[in-house]
Amino acid sequence: MLTRLKISGFKNLVDVDVHFGPFNCITGVNGSGKSNLFDAIKFLSALSGSTLIDAAVSVCREGEKTPDIRSLFHCVGGKYDKEISFEAEIIIPEQGIDDLGQKAEASITFLRYIVTIAYRDDNSLPSLGSLELVREELDRINLQDASKHLKFPHKAGLWRKSVIKGKRALPFISTENSGKQKDSSIIKLIQDGIQGRTKTFQLAALPRTVLSTATSENPTAFLARREMQSWRVLRLEPSSLWASDKFATPPGLGADGSHIPATLYYLSHVPGSSNKAVLTYDQIASRLSKFNENIHKVRVERDEKRELLTLEVVDYDGTVHRASSVSGGTLRFLAMIVLELDTRPVGLICLEEPENSIYPDRIPEVLKLLQDIATNPKRQVGPDNPLRQIIINSNSPIILNQAPADNLLFAELKELECAGLKFKRACFSCLPDTWRKKAFPESDTVSKDKVFSYLKSIFPAEEQSLDISPKPKQKKSESTDDRFDPQLRLPTFSDV
Repeated sequence: MLTRLKISGFKNLVDVDVHFGPFNCITGVNGSGKSNLFDAIKFLSALSGSTLIDAAVSVCREGEKTPDIRSLFHCVGGKYDKEISFEAEIIIPEQGIDDLGQKAEASITFLRYIVTIAYRDDNSLPSLGSLELVREELDRINLQDASKHLKFPHKAGLWRKSVIKGKRALPFISTENSGKQKDSSIIKLIQDGIQGRTKTFQLAALPRTVLSTATSENPTAFLARREMQSWRVLRLEPSSLWASDKFATPPGLGADGSHIPATLYYLSHVPGSSNKAVLTYDQIASRLSKFNENIHKVRVERDEKRELLTLEVVDYDGTVHRASSVSGGTLRFLAMIVLELDTRPVGLICLEEPENSIYPDRIPEVLKLLQDIATNPKRQVGPDNPLRQIIINSNSPIILNQAPADNLLFAELKELECAGLKFKRACFSCLPDTWRKKAFPESDTVSKDKVFSYLKSIFPAEEQSLDISPKPKQKKSESTDDRFDPQLRLPTFSDV
């Protein structure tokens, strides 16, 4: 789980500092940095398992024959920043298994990871340039300090106690300068335990982060690596959502929404449960029918001849529809149901514009499902409440209206002057009187009037006459909730 992320030098993310809870909704104008934040998370995740170059290429624009990794660095007037830096506070699993089946157990589960990467011109790679590691640290956040860092509403005696465990006196990874020369810096990988062994690496020679090499011999670093590798940025594509899978396809929803059939088939055929398939398909159909009332059954058809798994839905007339003939909105919602049911993967899930292809009156059901996927911070973490986190970005005024105010962040551009240069950087502002502002008074804040203006700007012209001005405050009754209500009559399906 990612609880805080500081970024500087990545695209238009300069001196960004964002605190996250279990469920987070980012909205704002186009070009303000919403997708850049997701790219930064994707880059940080890739650094935990790939070389520096491969990680950078993975977040460059798709389709480029020669990816320009320098495009990841903040640029003003043709002048690029020299470094990209990340600082992440993360909660990791207490236990895990490495690639060789060896068990790893963390010394402490609340950590801070820092990494700084610099661009270096390289004549041998004229199209790519080169990257070098400048700094890397992995350190503990002690249990007694956890309450200072975790400020989102949660039950300390239940949720926090079940995820924040262990103790540690030393860092796990540290960077030290062993001399006056530029190339004399070293990185230390320190084993768990009081007298753990220390491995030393020459910083200048490293093609990848030290964290990306961690194994069960360094269990806490390894589990931090596994946590960051588990982070997913999902951009659901229609052609992937309805595609069939081979019998041998591993279960698990792809970043583009692929492998729904393989994942559903796996979830419905757990060994030792004879009626699991019926129960799983009925559960899915029940949830899906709240989104599309015409759906009666959901199933995965096995084609033994072609060895294919194909998703099918059955309506109340008994007509069978293959996934390729099902609406994109229904398939997107089904993909989210799969995310909820498949509790094997834990960690962070970022989802781009979940409202795409969804009728307006059904968007609230999408929002509810996404909130259900995230861990419930009022309950103990376990099999029925996995440690999962959701961050969505959205341009939907309905989501902005329906999402709890505590969960909202508003992306906007603010002017900054640095080294004599003026530029606009991304800011992720919270609403007044929410947990971020109360816990961190220095947090950027967006006024409700500005949110109203944004809501008005993204409505079609015929909706511009709607009254979206702030209304006098009313006394909050026990039946009301904490959703941010801009007093706007939102269009429903009957209006479309």
